[in-house]
Amino acid sequence: MSMKLSASAGLLLGLYFATCCAAAESTAPQVARADAAAADATTREWAQWGGSSQRNNTPVGHHIPITWNVGAFEGNPPRWNPATAQNIKWVAQLGSQSYGNPVVADGKVFVGTNNQGGWLKRYPPSVDLGCLLCFNAADGKFLWQHSSEKLPTGRVHDWPMQGICSTPLVEGKRLWFVTSRGEVRCLDTEGFHDGVNNGPYKLEKSEDKREADVIWVLDMMKQLGVSQHNMAACSVTTVGDLLLVNTGNGVDESHIVIPAPNAPTFIVVDKNTGKVLWTDKSPGLNILHGQWSSPAYAVLGGVPQMIFGGGDGWLYSFKLLDASGHSELLWKFDCNPKESKYILGGRSTRNHIIGTPVIYDGKVYVAVGEDPEHGEGDGHLWCIDPTKRGDVSPQLAYKVGDLTHPIPHRREQAVIAEKGEVARDNPNSAAVWHFSQFDTNGDGKIDHDEKMHRTIGSVAIKDGLLFIADFSGIFHCLDPQTGKAFWSYDMMSQCWGSPLIVDGHVYIGNEDGDVFVFGLSSDRSKAMKKIDGEWKALNATVDKDGNATVPNMGSSVYSTPIVADNVLYITNKSYLFAIAFPKEKSQ
Repeated sequence: MSMKLSASAGLLLGLYFATCCAAAESTAPQVARADAAAADATTREWAQWGGSSQRNNTPVGHHIPITWNVGAFEGNPPRWNPATAQNIKWVAQLGSQSYGNPVVADGKVFVGTNNQGGWLKRYPPSVDLGCLLCFNAADGKFLWQHSSEKLPTGRVHDWPMQGICSTPLVEGKRLWFVTSRGEVRCLDTEGFHDGVNNGPYKLEKSEDKREADVIWVLDMMKQLGVSQHNMAACSVTTVGDLLLVNTGNGVDESHIVIPAPNAPTFIVVDKNTGKVLWTDKSPGLNILHGQWSSPAYAVLGGVPQMIFGGGDGWLYSFKLLDASGHSELLWKFDCNPKESKYILGGRSTRNHIIGTPVIYDGKVYVAVGEDPEHGEGDGHLWCIDPTKRGDVSPQLAYKVGDLTHPIPHRREQAVIAEKGEVARDNPNSAAVWHFSQFDTNGDGKIDHDEKMHRTIGSVAIKDGLLFIADFSGIFHCLDPQTGKAFWSYDMMSQCWGSPLIVDGHVYIGNEDGDVFVFGLSSDRSKAMKKIDGEWKALNATVDKDGNATVPNMGSSVYSTPIVADNVLYITNKSYLFAIAFPKEKSQ
């Protein structure tokens, strides 16, 4: 169903969208101004995944450390000893597995984890929960926790110990996030510290100040028939009063059957009430595994576009028709080669989309990946022109002898050569460029670090440079206009997160807990430094044994670094670190 947009409504909506887009880009030229003006340009809040609906992790910050020491954790239970740390403002305990990214807003830090921190007496650490924690941004003091009890259906819907894997969105005194139970929830950022149980939801089990105050709940499993696979992990974004959500609908425990093919994958919700305004089930029976990507939004080519990554490996764009959320498909893009094949057990050459599409300079950037349990594999990174319409995939699938009627979209393999099928270039392709490999050193061979592998991360782009990490631990620097690779770096460990670009540097963490910092440059000699004749990250130092090391967080870094109000935030599996120079040094 669609509704025509009146001229006045269209003008208002267009003005709103244009203002949003202008605001998102307006800080870039201010960085080079005088110190006073630069201080005014500082990003004070980073209130959703990627900072805005365009999802580009590039806040404005100043005097951000590139080296630090997290210090020692002593005793039983362990307690952080600040005297042993360097450039650490404060540390907050999380659970034992933390995948959700922190956000900073309303003077608070919010982050998802599990319950091994045991913040609430009524839920000791032995109780497995998905937890959203709230801390005071000034000193890391614990304020409140939202608790999601595990679903009785078990790991097929709610994997043990994984906690909250989504990143919340905060506006004013309201917060929205997707729980491990497949719910969209709206919370009061004050919790019960304001002494009020805000509604309409009034069923909280406790109104203690350490508990969350829920405003409304949308249960996507019960109300929409969704069956998420392993977890729901969407990091929502907003357009005015509209909330954009990927439901996470997926396969069952057999990894073959899709139990709810008619349940929606993409939805628009009224962020004030939780009412579902629009749904779409495009991936349907073509879902490969799960659907853990998050949506993006921007006005592109003069058209408001909601962009969703599907569990079928296709990227979809919908035109937002009016402020009531009604939408229509604009274009769809197959992010895998037509001959690629989906195979259980991680041996696929056909992948789905886990990372978030990023919008920059009128283009859309997205890469494909797999469930981390399925390991490494070949990947693809795309730059897409969002002004095309229809099926804008790089190629179309045909039966030999009939090149006028493309073969409809299929789940496991689009083109099977043995059945007389072929792929042909699509004259309507929206592919600006494609990166799968590049002979960066010009030796005529493609080395391991010159390939794009599967990724569950997203790109970050600034000053004509694009950065992305893949699941094989290779960090790539490319030209966002052409896809030319400038340099790559092997972090020697798998990477789950995405880059942060701030203050002339690029930050990325890995599964070993190392955090690498590079200069914002296409020139390797400016992005890195040489130690004993080898290129190393800019923040590498030589330890007492003569080894080049970078700051280590003490355990795996599965999330993405962020900066807000000139403080760098990084989580490892069990702790949230606020990183900043001491006040006397930063002034």
